[in-house]
Amino acid sequence: MQTPTYAPTYLAAELRLPTNWLDYTILAIYFVVVLGIGFAARRSVKTSLDFFLSGRSLPAWITGLAFISANLAATEILGMAANSAQYGAYTVHWYWIGAIPAMVFLGLVMMPFYYGSKVRSVPEFLLLRFDRGAHLLSSILFAFAAILIAGVNLYALSIVVEALLGWPQWVAIVVAGAFVLAYITLGGLSSAIYNEVLQFFVILAALIPITILGLKKVGGWGGLTDKLTATHGADFTTAWGGTGIGHANPLGANWLTIVLGLGFVLSFGYWTTNFAEVQRALSAKNLSAGQRTPLIAAYPKIFIVFLVMIPGLVAAAIVPKFGSAGSGYQYNDAIPFLMQELLPNGVLGIAVTGLLAAFMAGMAANVSSFNTVFTNDIWAKYVVRGREDGYYVRFGRLITAIGVCASVGTAFLASSFSNIMSYLQTLFSFFNVPMFVVFIVGMFWKRASAKSGFWGLLAGTVTAMVNYFVLYKKGIISIPTDQGANFVCAIAGFVAGAVVMVAVSLFTKPKPVEELQGLVYGTLPQTPSGGTPTPGMSEAPAAGDDAWYRKPALLGWGAVVLAAVCYIPFSF
Repeated sequence: MQTPTYAPTYLAAELRLPTNWLDYTILAIYFVVVLGIGFAARRSVKTSLDFFLSGRSLPAWITGLAFISANLAATEILGMAANSAQYGAYTVHWYWIGAIPAMVFLGLVMMPFYYGSKVRSVPEFLLLRFDRGAHLLSSILFAFAAILIAGVNLYALSIVVEALLGWPQWVAIVVAGAFVLAYITLGGLSSAIYNEVLQFFVILAALIPITILGLKKVGGWGGLTDKLTATHGADFTTAWGGTGIGHANPLGANWLTIVLGLGFVLSFGYWTTNFAEVQRALSAKNLSAGQRTPLIAAYPKIFIVFLVMIPGLVAAAIVPKFGSAGSGYQYNDAIPFLMQELLPNGVLGIAVTGLLAAFMAGMAANVSSFNTVFTNDIWAKYVVRGREDGYYVRFGRLITAIGVCASVGTAFLASSFSNIMSYLQTLFSFFNVPMFVVFIVGMFWKRASAKSGFWGLLAGTVTAMVNYFVLYKKGIISIPTDQGANFVCAIAGFVAGAVVMVAVSLFTKPKPVEELQGLVYGTLPQTPSGGTPTPGMSEAPAAGDDAWYRKPALLGWGAVVLAAVCYIPFSF
């Protein structure tokens, strides 16, 4: 018997919001402000470092908010609300176990390597630690993945706009792509980052009213849990119910695959090697600010789960069997359904603007990281080398336009996948996880040879793809859901990459120790007493400046403890 499939990408045809002139005015004002920021940021772009990394001049609070906004794309907003409507409180795993520990690890452990080595991208670090083979392969894989993910954001945007505002899909794709292209081409990364800070607050302004009014409609948290327990069972409002090994649950995963597949491999692979995120931290003004960037972002990340999970739970409580064929809605309809049901005009315009802002933030993050990697790591190192700095700024603007056009093409490719969130998680298991294993082995094992980086990356990528397309899709191994399959693929890719790296390292020469200074844990250069500080490692707080929020270790461990405390009510 064929397993029924869902297409949560598509919104119910009857979902049309009662927008009026006030809502469209708010939307127009937002787009004008976005372009204004692009024109304002253009004045600061004088060198390629300005265009690609904002001249490494931004304060931590700016880069921190941009860091979380780049992640808070509308695919996550709609997708995580859909997960909640379908799976219940299991959604908290993607935040408190699938994000916070990895963000803290990035800030405390990996940022000193990234920032201290003065690399302009994540693949460039592999060039220093391994060789040109690992660098070129990682650059190509990342550039390809960035375009695919940007296309997902564009496609999801077109679906939402068509369903909510009545615009044809191709119009929504072209309009959104044109605006992202305009402000990134004008102001480079600075424009993208300042717009992401604005978009963060617009997104919150959209989600908070939906969450509050949704809870009010179902009688508060107590009323919500009572309704869901009666209709979906007690496990629906807990994080770990039914996840014992051998037990069946809607997520199709047990506690071991959740902890290893999501909490370790996928999570660390995404947050520590995804240049769309790391680029924001690299644009910070010094090492301390770079370290604090993901740590500052971790605090809103802890609480954003409530703003995307509760609307999904409310939708499941209001509409019997929400997401099933008989309900008239699919899981991705959760937030649009509540927007239609709960929000008055004006607030509705803010909510629509928030969704559009979220899509544009996600796309801008991937396009800006794509143009940096393609220009610096592919074009400048392997195609046209040694040209003047202005040439690479001009080429960066050109490749941005090409990247946006390519994203339009991959937006239609994304339409062939029935579940956007599953598609994204699949891409992460293919591209981010193998890169993570290469980084983690290379950073903590001096013996890892230059050749092992390329072969480990290749083995991890191929293994994850074979596991997904052959073993899972052909039914050779039985996994209940795509999400469960992604967890298994991630684990398989990680293990294969690590095993191949160890094997290759044992049969090839390691790099000389003097070439590993600052690239392997325990070899970080120290500032000589009374000497000139090492470039990138020269952060020194002002005299008497011992504020806790300037101490990365306190920020990091505070985020971990807070996330653990939030977990407690959902664990029983």
